[in-house]
Amino acid sequence: MKKLTGLLLCVFMLLGIGHVGLAKDTLKVATEAGFMPFEFVGEDGSLLGFDMDLIQAIGEKLNMEVQIDNISWDGLIPALQNGNYDALIAGITITAERAEAVAFSDPYFESVLTIVVQTNNTDITTLDSLKGKTVAVQISTTGDYVAEEIEGVTILRYNTVAEALQNVIMGTAHAMIVDLPVSEAYLAAYPNAPLKNVGPVADNEFLGIAVHKQNTELVSKINWALAEIRADGTYDAIYNKWFGVEE
Repeated sequence: MKKLTGLLLCVFMLLGIGHVGLAKDTLKVATEAGFMPFEFVGEDGSLLGFDMDLIQAIGEKLNMEVQIDNISWDGLIPALQNGNYDALIAGITITAERAEAVAFSDPYFESVLTIVVQTNNTDITTLDSLKGKTVAVQISTTGDYVAEEIEGVTILRYNTVAEALQNVIMGTAHAMIVDLPVSEAYLAAYPNAPLKNVGPVADNEFLGIAVHKQNTELVSKINWALAEIRADGTYDAIYNKWFGVEE
């Protein structure tokens, strides 16, 4: 009888049945929580946002506990490469340059860049109108990369979006290049800030979850989980929670 019980337990485990009482594996994730509404720190110190809910939903599908650390933006990829984390989710745009350093999941969000200026500014409406201007960016973001391609621009790099936008308010920079959803979330959170965005100014970009280059198994699992939460409506519910409308 003991042998039969042991055999049945093995069968249940292979089938994914009977997780009760078994410790879940941990998915160690890093983010940079200064990118509202994708990730930010709540009043109680908890990590909130679209990305945070999404990675938790992925963890549930994979039957894994999700542990998230908030670290500096420029430390994300090195920490992943060093094996400190299994994955990164931080509003990371999939680019060819980054794909040389990490593996990406399937895209989970489509975004676009905008320019944020003071509300009384009528001169800056396009990327070309930033020529010769001083532009604030979050370091090593797509906004940073786009700014580098603008003729005669002076780039001021900051660790967080909030720091960069504060310098636009103070007049240290004429403008900031940032993701449109991020600027909209900031303006909604700080309605008295003397800022506005000028709408989309570049081609759409796609966000992905970054995984160590050699961990192809985890990439496959995350892609499977993403497909599952899209199919069962979980993705739409999370999207609607943070952006107000279904994708």
